[in-house]
Amino acid sequence: MRKGVSLRPALGFGAAKEGVHHWWMQRLTAIALVPLGIWFAASVVLLEGASYERVTTWIGDPVVAVLLILTLGTLFLHLKLGLQVVIEDYIHTKLTKYSCLVANTFLNIALGLVCIFSVLKVAL
Repeated sequence: MRKGVSLRPALGFGAAKEGVHHWWMQRLTAIALVPLGIWFAASVVLLEGASYERVTTWIGDPVVAVLLILTLGTLFLHLKLGLQVVIEDYIHTKLTKYSCLVANTFLNIALGLVCIFSVLKVAL
């Protein structure tokens, strides 16, 4: 009989075989949201009190539109991953858990697409 700890779970070869990828994706989206969030917050502060025309002109700038779309896509992916962990950890009834996971996925995709479409509509 062998004593010791198996490296299989640490290397991502555990039962689910996807935990490490999920963990990395959550960390990478969090890291990406730091500069994007600072840029967005600074932009909102600088646009305080601006007219509707000024804000639509700002969103119409291609660089701003791309940064807004990146921020929204990253934000909704990070939200989906975080809520997925909470659902998996705290909801124990299978039907409820799977229903919540499906709702989480579809709502994040739908809200993300609506937000991105709104940016594109104003930008174009």
